Amino acid sequence: MAGIIESIFRATTTIILVYFILINIHYFLFTVISLFGIFRYLYMTKYLSFKDIFQLPLVKPISIIAPAYNEEKGIVESINSLLSLEYPLYEVIVVNDGSTDKTLEILIKTFELKKANWVFKKSIETKPIKSIYRSALNPKLIVIDKANGKKADALNAGLNISHYPLFCGIDGDSILEKDALMKMVRPFLEDPERTVATGGIIRLSNGTEVKAGQVTSIRMPRNWLARFQVLEYLRAFLGVRLGLSMLRSLLIVSGAFGLFRKDIALQCGGYRAKTIGEDMDLIVRMRKHLHENKIPFRISYIPDPICWTEVPETIKSLANQRVRWHKGLIETITHSSKMLFNPRYGITGLFAMPFYLIFEMIGPLIEISGYVIFICCLFMGKLNHPFTILFFVLAVILGILLSILSVLLGEFSSRRYPRLSYVFIVTLFSFLENILYRQFISCIRVKAFADFILGKDEWGTVEKKGFSLSKEKR
Repeated sequence: MAGIIESIFRATTTIILVYFILINIHYFLFTVISLFGIFRYLYMTKYLSFKDIFQLPLVKPISIIAPAYNEEKGIVESINSLLSLEYPLYEVIVVNDGSTDKTLEILIKTFELKKANWVFKKSIETKPIKSIYRSALNPKLIVIDKANGKKADALNAGLNISHYPLFCGIDGDSILEKDALMKMVRPFLEDPERTVATGGIIRLSNGTEVKAGQVTSIRMPRNWLARFQVLEYLRAFLGVRLGLSMLRSLLIVSGAFGLFRKDIALQCGGYRAKTIGEDMDLIVRMRKHLHENKIPFRISYIPDPICWTEVPETIKSLANQRVRWHKGLIETITHSSKMLFNPRYGITGLFAMPFYLIFEMIGPLIEISGYVIFICCLFMGKLNHPFTILFFVLAVILGILLSILSVLLGEFSSRRYPRLSYVFIVTLFSFLENILYRQFISCIRVKAFADFILGKDEWGTVEKKGFSLSKEKR
């Protein structure tokens, strides 16, 4: 029996070691590829002013759809930012998804909303719409009041009402920079036939100063959890998603800010209402539809910080958010599992889907298994101390290296932190995240598997301050 247990430990240790080598090779390659992507982006923008886009005949109007649920503390600043965007023609559709606070009342009072008689084609089934309003102050603003159906259902309601061929899905608490749409639309101008979606980097609004719907002062968050997430966002967006985009393998355009072709989204049935990972789910189903119909396509990524959003600052809220994210990933992969390793779906089936399955979906299970085996070996006296120390040091060094490279990519592409001390703080946290924080996130993502198997579909509670204290529950 002891020999069998030891053989199992050795086999598992080998699997974990191989996994560790492969994942770090992938992430390092993505980071290098991202560097070339940023060089290309900076070279192109050097010779093209984004304001010149106003003069191009190919520019298409955009419908911005912003679901809002209990966003009374930050909704006005967010809408003001949307109404002040620099773009030739667009509309802003705010979907009040059954809020239980004063979100709708504040919108009605602030923007002088008036009920409108609206005739529209119900292309996608949604929860009942109670009323539709238009602002007397700014005709670009349309507000839908509907029964609660969660974010995907709210986005579908906005799609039904929208007028324009491109739509932009954002979070109700997001702040966009004035030139955000001009930057996002560029791939649709470069390749209008093939481009079906674009995404951009999301940066943290925690600690920033916002006036009149615009970020006026960028500061490092004081909250330690938020500082760890600054690092995570830089690594995820600049170190991974840009690289995947360059390899034509991007499977997610963040729900906080993404631009899509409306006709393709409607052909796929819009957002799947029963999913909690609506952003990734839509991209995967769009890819599936386009591959099956042999339609050439392109999904791009813009390496520029153009959307600011708030992240959780409490352990409970962060845990609820990450459980929801990982459940969404599991749900999307399992729902579209026929694409895995299927040559019919090209690079999506042969590389993108397997990558997300092996390194993103089941990665936490492998990582936690490694910690469990380490503890077991420690108590059983089977620990190879020189190898363990070497492995740990190597893992920490590689993790820190990837984090620092992501920070440098962020500063190289945009230089958004006004003080050098802020860059040093983020670099310091790349060291600290290896102590407890990374293990905590892995455990939370493992919990998502249990919730998924048990069929729990609660959105959980996410506390947000907005631009003052607020509390959100979905």
